Amino acid sequence: MTIKTSLVWFRRDLRAFDHAALHHALRQSQAVHCVFVYDTAILATLPRRDRRVDFIHASVAELADELRQLGGDLIVLHADAAEAIPRLAAELNADAVFANHDYEAQAIARDRRVAAALTHETRLWFSFKDQVIFEKDEVLTLSARPYTVYTPYKNAWLKKMRAEPGCLAPLDIEPHAASLAPPRSGTPAPLPTLGELGFEASNLAELAIPTGMSGASTLFEDFLPRLARYDVARDFPALKGPSYLSMHLRFGTVSLRYLVRSVVDLMDRGGGGDGAPVWLAELIWRDFYAMILYQNPHVEGGAFKPAYDAIAWETGPEADAAFAAWCEGRTGYPLVDAAMAQLNQTGYMHNRLRMVTACFLIKDLGIDWRRGEAYFALHLNDFDLASNNGGWQWASSSGCDAQPYFRIFNPITQSEKFDANGRFIRRYLPQLKALGDKEIHAPWLVPRMLLEQKNIVLGRDYPEPIVQHDEARKETLERYAVVKVVA
Repeated sequence: MTIKTSLVWFRRDLRAFDHAALHHALRQSQAVHCVFVYDTAILATLPRRDRRVDFIHASVAELADELRQLGGDLIVLHADAAEAIPRLAAELNADAVFANHDYEAQAIARDRRVAAALTHETRLWFSFKDQVIFEKDEVLTLSARPYTVYTPYKNAWLKKMRAEPGCLAPLDIEPHAASLAPPRSGTPAPLPTLGELGFEASNLAELAIPTGMSGASTLFEDFLPRLARYDVARDFPALKGPSYLSMHLRFGTVSLRYLVRSVVDLMDRGGGGDGAPVWLAELIWRDFYAMILYQNPHVEGGAFKPAYDAIAWETGPEADAAFAAWCEGRTGYPLVDAAMAQLNQTGYMHNRLRMVTACFLIKDLGIDWRRGEAYFALHLNDFDLASNNGGWQWASSSGCDAQPYFRIFNPITQSEKFDANGRFIRRYLPQLKALGDKEIHAPWLVPRMLLEQKNIVLGRDYPEPIVQHDEARKETLERYAVVKVVA
């Protein structure tokens, strides 16, 4: 089918290579316009200084430059996307709009509105898989049911990937770039500034977080020499273990197909060591959680296992004060507080620490996991609803393939095991830097005289623990046992 004029709507796929919607639009159309919308329905919920908006702003600018080098242009709007896309399609007299799938309920509802408006005007709507390798019903059990346990899902995913190698094939752009429509006015329109969007600059530049397609490429090239040790290094927050690509995966400045293709090719050549399959498994987790969200939209507010919605969480002023202490890194447990400081200062939190802090909020403080999920959603640079929700439900034992409710992380032993020399803690809690490697994990156990010698006074320089872990553990077991949930 040949389409005269089409419009490609960029969303969480800010790149001009290996891009499903752009690839298919270019192959099927005589002229292809491109658009990105700063969606006011989304932006209205964000703080005025938001690192994610800074990241998007820089990445959109790079995307626009790349499209212009290819002979096209990027139209950038600041509007309600559900209304702006059909209106722009009418202005361009576009026969079709191309976009990539989204799996969140609000995005699905928005896309249905857009598709309905386009259909009403006899325009076509096309949507493609792009942010995952397998989606929706593509990986099912032998009884044709969605998986709810990760390991068998991963095994089935890997088997399907090997049986269908085309799933990783690059979707070329450059060979078809001649179909890109040039700027409508002959010269590109200036992109809106952060101020015009209603935002102020965050500390993204100070943190030197690489943005756009080039930033993703730089990070991946830096990660490849470290990949072989990923299986070990990934658990230690003071080490440079992760790829740091999660923000780029979230906003699509890197192609998941490219990452999976690269690591699989490396493994097939006998490279990547023990780290490569572990990192691949982490990428598969993203597909797993996206599938869970799509198949079980009720998780956007309730437990995957409904029995867990009956848990009586702590409420009232004391619980609110404890939640505030957790948010602000004032719990008295150094690893937890350092992790929250990292999140608040940088928008990033190491994956091991996401588990530790979540478990502490839920099972030491007895606070509803949804409060923590919402806090992470507001502050994480790489916030992804499916992965964030899946991670929090894992920690609360209410999700699919979650840890049993009686498995409760001890924040002290986690600290001693994964930050043994206190290097990470000292970075984010400099007031404790004088403590020894064994003392820093539980300052309240250090003799007062020794603390005074190091000019540390608990309650002044660093808080006393807001809860005793052993007592909290007993209360958690009672809390979960009351609803008679099955681990």
